[in-house]
Amino acid sequence: MTPVIELLCQHRSIRKFTDQPIDQATLETLIQAGQAAATSSFIQACTVIQVNDSHKREQLAQWAGPQAYVAEAPQFLVFCADMKRHQLMCQIHDAPMESGFTEQFLTASLDCGLFAQNLMVAAESLGLGGVYIGGLRNRIEAVADLLELPELVYPVFGLCLGYPAQNPEVKPRLPVSVVLKQDRYDDSQDVATIREYDQVVREYYATRSGGTKDMSWSEQISGMLSKEARPHMLPFLQQRGFLNK
Repeated sequence: MTPVIELLCQHRSIRKFTDQPIDQATLETLIQAGQAAATSSFIQACTVIQVNDSHKREQLAQWAGPQAYVAEAPQFLVFCADMKRHQLMCQIHDAPMESGFTEQFLTASLDCGLFAQNLMVAAESLGLGGVYIGGLRNRIEAVADLLELPELVYPVFGLCLGYPAQNPEVKPRLPVSVVLKQDRYDDSQDVATIREYDQVVREYYATRSGGTKDMSWSEQISGMLSKEARPHMLPFLQQRGFLNK
């Protein structure tokens, strides 16, 4: 196993940070690492907003949960799917832009995920840690207004970054046999395998939380998916110029 693979397999979400700052030069190096990720058709549709303003941080922390580490982390970044600059490029070349296509939404959103994962791995290689903040989408319109995002730009998620002040266990992932299929989609053994995995997750939670959380993975997922999941997202995205075609 190479050092890179070992690093990837040791990923943990870090929510407690030391007071040690991340200097701007290091952050910009991490941004460059993010930019080096694959990007569909060279579209480069990710924009990152570094949120330094403490009042904005406090507001975002409240809207996201509340999640105090959004305000407390040395750095907080918001990854935005951005088709605005592409509209500008079309204007430069007097080419009317055909926007609103679902494919554009997918490629821009995927660009953000790839960019952020590259950045996270680079950060962890320097001894940093972080946690993604999807909770920004709880109040996505307010977040967009706070960050003054124009049409054709939407906040996909946030990321807290800093030097870890905790050492959590690695959360166990699904067995490879569940996620890797051969030649066709065959889930005939998945239920049995996931039942075994459920016990692993239950033991992980009991250890991590001191026994205060008693839940399996399948229980967690069924509970999450048996209720609404941010139904405000579709109208918001359509108002922003996405998912109209």
